[in-house]
This record gives sequence, C-alpha cells and structure tokens, in this order.
Amino acid sequence: MSQFLIRSTIEQIQSIAGVVAPPLLRIALALPFLRSGHTRWDGFLSISPATLFLFENQFKLHVFGAAYDFPAPDTIALLVATAEIALPVLLILGLATRFAALALLLMTGVIQLVFPDGWANFHLYWASLAVGIMALGPGPLSLDRLISQWFYRRTMRSPI
Repeated sequence: MSQFLIRSTIEQIQSIAGVVAPPLLRIALALPFLRSGHTRWDGFLSISPATLFLFENQFKLHVFGAAYDFPAPDTIALLVATAEIALPVLLILGLATRFAALALLLMTGVIQLVFPDGWANFHLYWASLAVGIMALGPGPLSLDRLISQWFYRRTMRSPI
C-alpha cells in the first residue's frame, strides 16, 4: 500500500511539474534578454546612441587570445536590439519556442566571446535554460501547443 502511495505521489508531482516547468523555464530565460533589449532602444524603432557606441567602440570578440571588432557594428547592434525584444516575447508566449531558445543559445555563445568571464555567473545559466527548453519543448501552456492541437484537429477532419 505504501509503495502505491509513494508512486502515486511521485506521478502527481511529475504531472504538475510537467505543466509548470516549461513556462517557468521560458520566462527565466526571457527576462534577462528582455531587460537588456529595453536598454537598447531610444524610442520607437530608434537604437539608443549608447548601444551604437558599445557595438562600435566597446564590445570586442575575444577569440584565440585576441580582441576583434564586430563587423558592421551598427547592423549588429540593430539585430541584437531586435532579437533581445522579439525572441523573449516569443518565449513568453510559447511561440516558435525551440527556435527562439536556440537563437538565444547562439546569442549566449556570442555574448560569451564578448564577456569571457561571464560563463560561471550568467552564460552557463542561460545556456542551461535554453537547452532545457529545447529538450522539453514549450509545454502545454503555450501557443505552440494550441496551434499544434488546432492543426491536428483540422488534419484529422479533412478527407484525404
């Protein structure tokens, strides 16, 4: 009897965690990027001068013991500023979730090249969240799941 109770309790914990964990992971990864993205803009569709300065003068890629300038820093600044808003929004909504997590994992890799000392404090945490999201998927509380269910129902009804 006690084995049944233990097994039943574990299954309930797993079931609840399966619903709660994916959105928590998505929000945890989205927040630092969204916060950073808000600092990149100076009004609607206007990159802040500080962001342009950082990408043109401060941010360097540290590769093989040397520091290199970003190619096309103004374009990179615009792409990063856009990605730091768009990708977290997609994650929070659970839309294109695995692709958004992969893109933020790649951004984390580039950020690691810019700030090599951040691995233990931030980048490992972000990378772990991104990989966890890619492995678990968006979860039941997501637009991805809603769209998937809608598409599945439509294809099941349509005659072939």
